[in-house]
Amino acid sequence: MTIELPPLPETPVLETERMILRPMRLTDAPAVQRWFPDWELVKHLHAGLPWPYPADGAETNMRECLERMDRGEMACWAMTLKGDDTLIGRIDIKPNAEERDMRGFWLARPRWGQGLMTEAAEAVTGYAFEVLGWPFLYVNNAADNQRSHRVKEKQGAELIDLKPHAFMCGELMRETWILRRETWLARRGRP
Repeated sequence: MTIELPPLPETPVLETERMILRPMRLTDAPAVQRWFPDWELVKHLHAGLPWPYPADGAETNMRECLERMDRGEMACWAMTLKGDDTLIGRIDIKPNAEERDMRGFWLARPRWGQGLMTEAAEAVTGYAFEVLGWPFLYVNNAADNQRSHRVKEKQGAELIDLKPHAFMCGELMRETWILRRETWLARRGRP
């Protein structure tokens, strides 16, 4: 399924029960740099990240991210806990359905298992469906990444494809899911 989506507007601030999702900014680079040299965090991300993670890796990536946000190619949020503006993770969306990779995320390992990623994914999905009016989101993960798999299941996504893909840890099977607007809204009790 393909669709031409317009460029994204300026990334808004989103609020959840426990978090503030705010647009990424260059000053987030030190927090990203703190978390990213963790192999357990990056091993299931798409291949291509420099490894070992270089000292300027976060700043370089942050500049690229901010340029793409300015061009409307992606919306990129820093995940922060209420009362603490320090980045603990990142979640983003891209309007490019052709690549079948419209939302990505990562979370600092000390925050795993607390439901924060599902909470953030729900807020960003709500923005994509209710504000932007997107009809679907393609999302994916390494089949070995059960935490990411579970986020998709909780949101009501449908597994539609399983193919080899290059991840940081090597070639693994990649699960591709589609999360349809009507399914997501119905699960939340909305027409």
